[in-house]
Amino acid sequence: MLSTLGFSVLRRLSDGELHSGEALAAATGVTRARVSQLLREAAASGLKLESVRGRGYRLLEALPFLERGAIVRALGTTTDLSIEVVDTIDSTSSELSRRTPRRDIHRHVLAAEWQTAGHGRRGRRWASVAGGSLTFSLGWRFEQSAGHLSGLTLAVGLALVRALEGLGFADVELKWPNDLVHRRSKLGGILVELAGDASGPSLAIIGVGLNVLLPPAMRREIDQPVTDLSHISRGHSIDRNVLLARALDELVKVLDQFAEYGFAPLRTAWQRRHALQRKSVRIVLPDGNNARGEVIGVDADGALVLESKGHRLRFLSGEVSLVRG
Repeated sequence: MLSTLGFSVLRRLSDGELHSGEALAAATGVTRARVSQLLREAAASGLKLESVRGRGYRLLEALPFLERGAIVRALGTTTDLSIEVVDTIDSTSSELSRRTPRRDIHRHVLAAEWQTAGHGRRGRRWASVAGGSLTFSLGWRFEQSAGHLSGLTLAVGLALVRALEGLGFADVELKWPNDLVHRRSKLGGILVELAGDASGPSLAIIGVGLNVLLPPAMRREIDQPVTDLSHISRGHSIDRNVLLARALDELVKVLDQFAEYGFAPLRTAWQRRHALQRKSVRIVLPDGNNARGEVIGVDADGALVLESKGHRLRFLSGEVSLVRG
């Protein structure tokens, strides 16, 4: 597991140049033996390091870290978001949730290089890669109650796809209700957690994880087909600071629209990017029952609509998979 101290060493190696063990130890205030241990931990996390005898260490690929200043510059003056970047944390969403009793997190962004306990829907673990993931959470307050925010996860997905399209990533699609996919392989995920009074207002903590560059070893550990932005862009370098800024810019636009009009005006644009539109699928419901049918689309509330044996069925939650053959 990468520590804050480990990141202090990695930041000095982020230029891809050789740095001696003595220089790294002096800069971070630890021993050379501790530097070696920290670099072994970094290598175990999937980073490619090279040790050159008598000269020092370097990252085989330059690793541009997330930097608050770079994100703010890329955003410009179009938003009034509060931006915070940390090296390591258990979960950005969990941290924002812990802060809610004592401070306002509306329009606050918390991004992390490394999450030790990142999570997705149904408690699934979200794997994090130092320098190879984009993981962040955004707090957003709505005047409506949580019951009136159906379709919010879909709206967030649409904003993220629009951001990727604007950066030149083609053929990224949405899989109901919360996945970003490319050619049927998972690229990213969204987890929205809602809290508030029955009559409003309510607070959403919007958690996002995108795969930027997944090491082969991590791909083998994941129990479903996955992809990353590096693969989609055919190895071209990706500035995660710009990527995060574009994502936030689109999120602000969509969330402001959603707060006023709900999901309905976004429905058509979302369906154009739906990976399973007009496909035969099976949906497993939270109670264990399942249904099959052809995806008609989503309704104005973001519910999935299937046609099954001459009937139209509507689902607000469930796990959807493609029926082959």
